[in-house]
Amino acid sequence: MNDKAEHIRFRHSIRLALGGVGATLALVFAGACGSEGAEGDRTGLGAAQAVLEQEFAVIQTVRELPDGRVLVADPLGQTLVAVDMETGTTTTLGRVGEGPAEYRQPDAVWPLPGDRSLLVDLGNGRLTEMGADLSFGDTRPYMLGSLQMGSPIMLAIPQGVDDNGGIYFQGFGMSAGGEVADSSQVLRYDLGTDAVDTVASVKLTDRTRRTSGGAANQNVSISPIPLSPADAWGVAADGRVVVARSVPGSGEFWVEWFAPDGEVTRGPAYPYAPVGIGRAEMEEWRDSRAETGGGMTIEMEGVNGNMNLRAGRRGAGGNDDLDSYQWPDSKPAFYGRIPVDPTGRAWLRRHTAAGDAPAYDLFDGSGTRTATIELPMERRVVAFGEGVVYAVRMDEFDLQYLERYGLP
Repeated sequence: MNDKAEHIRFRHSIRLALGGVGATLALVFAGACGSEGAEGDRTGLGAAQAVLEQEFAVIQTVRELPDGRVLVADPLGQTLVAVDMETGTTTTLGRVGEGPAEYRQPDAVWPLPGDRSLLVDLGNGRLTEMGADLSFGDTRPYMLGSLQMGSPIMLAIPQGVDDNGGIYFQGFGMSAGGEVADSSQVLRYDLGTDAVDTVASVKLTDRTRRTSGGAANQNVSISPIPLSPADAWGVAADGRVVVARSVPGSGEFWVEWFAPDGEVTRGPAYPYAPVGIGRAEMEEWRDSRAETGGGMTIEMEGVNGNMNLRAGRRGAGGNDDLDSYQWPDSKPAFYGRIPVDPTGRAWLRRHTAAGDAPAYDLFDGSGTRTATIELPMERRVVAFGEGVVYAVRMDEFDLQYLERYGLP
């Protein structure tokens, strides 16, 4: 999950909307609905090897194919394309719809064993397996279990995959009935057996809670506090999970690795200088939500206590009243997603002052920081390939462009 805005609304027998993963959860219940110090060596990525001139609305991650082409899913543009970065040519795969070889909001594409791929189709509420020839195959719902009032919301929307085809996702830390927690779990879903197991626990962003209305139509508003500290995590190809943690007010953060057998390796603590939150940082947070299409939204419909759920992205608005939010005094140490490159290094994006270049700390398997990578302005790392790193540039119109660099 990331630290973007989110909004949830529940209403008995009426549509429920959850907007943007990471600034407002609004729930409406009606009627009877029951210490080491120095930074690592600091360097840049150098010049881009290839730049794709085609514009996209949103790019979450990309999947490099064995032949060097790249699969790119754009949920707001409602398109899935295979890209040749050398020639700049693109081939559209599938089409918009609800049937075979169709999708409503293709959000991400992940690798599966046997050169297959996994397409996350947010709009149709499903995961679609694609063959090595890019043909569309079996589908399954990404909502796991039965969504009843009081039961946990569990959507197997990947934040990472391993070489065995296990997909890793995070629980929402709340139930369909509106109960919330300050922590959640990193979960692993086996596509072959449908088994789900817990890998690690992670702290969620801080939240505020407001209630209004009467017993027959009670409104509960649960609002994550923007830029409040939360744990970040990611997945290595061998199934290890990396989690970055910090203790608020301590000025330190560290990285832990969780092996498939449950062994935990904790790295040394590193100090950081908190960045104070002023108007520029607030505006940067607001504008950054365009990176993920305004965050993820969920629409839920409940009838007689039974609920159906579907996720999607609706785009980011730029008219937020920043003064209506509760803000912490300073930014947290890092962002919420950790890409892991083919050499097993975790790329932890650090929070910097508004206007500073994006910076990633690289950590090895012992949790030791080995380097700090600065990206050109308006870039973020989205995925890796054979000896390369893929970054996305966002322009002043919030359009996104894919770039490829050599892996440091």
